[in-house]
Amino acid sequence: MDAQAYLAERTPLVDAALEAWLPAVTEPPVALHTAMRHLIFPGGKRLRPALAFAAAEAVGAPPARAVEMAAAVELVHTWSLVHDDLPCMDDDDLRRGRPTVHKLFGEAVAVLAGDALLAAAFEGLAHSVEHHEPARVAAALRDLAHAAGSRQLVGGQADDLAFPRDGATAAGVESVQRRKTAALFAAAVVGGARLGGGDGASLERLRRFADDVGVAFQIADDWLDRDVDEACSLVRVIGADAARARAESLLEDALAALEPFGARAAALRELARFAVWRDR
Repeated sequence: MDAQAYLAERTPLVDAALEAWLPAVTEPPVALHTAMRHLIFPGGKRLRPALAFAAAEAVGAPPARAVEMAAAVELVHTWSLVHDDLPCMDDDDLRRGRPTVHKLFGEAVAVLAGDALLAAAFEGLAHSVEHHEPARVAAALRDLAHAAGSRQLVGGQADDLAFPRDGATAAGVESVQRRKTAALFAAAVVGGARLGGGDGASLERLRRFADDVGVAFQIADDWLDRDVDEACSLVRVIGADAARARAESLLEDALAALEPFGARAAALRELARFAVWRDR
């Protein structure tokens, strides 16, 4: 199974849900709704949604069972990008080869667009109660909210902004990465499997898989950007070769967690390898 082919095959599923969930650009306030869609269409690799689909398959469900989880995770991810790019955060001018939201629409509209994307994620996922067990939807909502909050993604961003340039440790870097990146990977994978009917033992194995893959993914980003002097980077703290070895070790641990799923986890395995071995 080829990861990029899988991504291409599954992307229309999540894009259809995102199109249905988001207001049209003709609906007032036009500037806000246009800004909300700016990074969504066309989007990035859609890796997190693909992980949700593949996790549903790993527990024996069709990928469509995870479509609401996939769309919700992509909205949360895009919210984080819109806000990370703001002048008060990372102050980036480009995202996915295009001007960032605040560069096109202004800082205030960018803040509001991010807020609205986050709200849309939970609204859309909550509607899935119409064809999923309510307890499973509630648990998926809880996990996604936790992943997005101050103990995970937002807290990781706060610590990233304040990360010391001197005296940094590998453990400190990985703490930020587990919260800022891996937490959303875990929400996608566990949520997709949960909506697919996965049991407790399966969900716990998949959570461990996603946590390790998420950290390895971020280390791979650091390695690809090793010429950039980023404070919170494992490459900066332990060197490029050691960082790459750490990513490979995490990938091995992640793949080991999938062994009980056999062939049903083929897509998850290839997506994990793609996340760590990709060129960009």
